[in-house]
Amino acid sequence: MKDPRTIVQKVLLTEKGTAMKEKDNQYLFDVSPDANKIEIRQAVEKLFKVKVTRVNTLNRSGKQKRLRTMKYGWTAASKRAIVTLKEGDKIEFS
Repeated sequence: MKDPRTIVQKVLLTEKGTAMKEKDNQYLFDVSPDANKIEIRQAVEKLFKVKVTRVNTLNRSGKQKRLRTMKYGWTAASKRAIVTLKEGDKIEFS
């Protein structure tokens, strides 16, 4: 098994993520692009000592951005995971 810290790269603290946390007990993570749902579930359970009930993933493609002199570059593509926790479990961020 891969190291959980390489699978779960960071916790995303956004407005939408905060609303999901308060309403549905769901948390938003930026994860490794080659991680699957099973690896994400195991990594979150091991890192935060909680019980995961569901994992949804979404791939965000990079966007083309214009640079100074009519040149174009790309923003980085990323993969996000929406993790639903068991009722009563929660993750504390300091």
